[in-house]
Amino acid sequence: MPRGPTPTLLLTRPLASSRWLAGRFDGPVVISPVMRIVPLPFDRAALADAPGVVLTSAHAVPAAGPGRGRPAICVGARTAAMARRAGFRVTEGPGDAAGLLPLIAAGPPGLVHPHGRHVAQRLPVPGVAVYDQQALPLTPEARALLQGAGPVILPVFSPRSAGLVADQARDARAPLWLVAISPAAMAAWTGPADRRLLADAPSGRAMEDAIRRIARAEQS
Repeated sequence: MPRGPTPTLLLTRPLASSRWLAGRFDGPVVISPVMRIVPLPFDRAALADAPGVVLTSAHAVPAAGPGRGRPAICVGARTAAMARRAGFRVTEGPGDAAGLLPLIAAGPPGLVHPHGRHVAQRLPVPGVAVYDQQALPLTPEARALLQGAGPVILPVFSPRSAGLVADQARDARAPLWLVAISPAAMAAWTGPADRRLLADAPSGRAMEDAIRRIARAEQS
């Protein structure tokens, strides 16, 4: 049986996250962030002095201040790894904010949640916005890819990013293979999609597995 065309992976996460994920895959990759991380003013001393933190994004780790052995409840593996390097005593969550709720309930008092301006789920601890996620247009290379003939694997890692990309991909001609990190991200996609695959868990590792599965399905 002849092999199908090699799909191109279109990564739309913020630049650093997209570059990291691109390094995990062989084959063609196009990077076109639809959000830019921009620091916001906040009380750095108060956050650095907090007894502990809840981290739902790796983007918040630099703002949390030096770890100094303070507890950090982290959403998933990548955020946990960054927090450990910063000196925090880490409890690693299952990959989504909802899974952090029992960990927070069992955690120490005084936890603070540094987060982005756009938050998918509020947590039962005080929060402080430490960065903004500013929307960006797709690059000319990404727009050309969506108008091509070859299949495009499009991972979406949040409801907001799914909506931002969908708004710019409504007239796509390329076959789009959507990979969503959660049912909420899947539901937020309003653009075309020839195939849809939901990751087995709301984590970066599960998303990598799902991307590979959908790519192998065409090549087998």
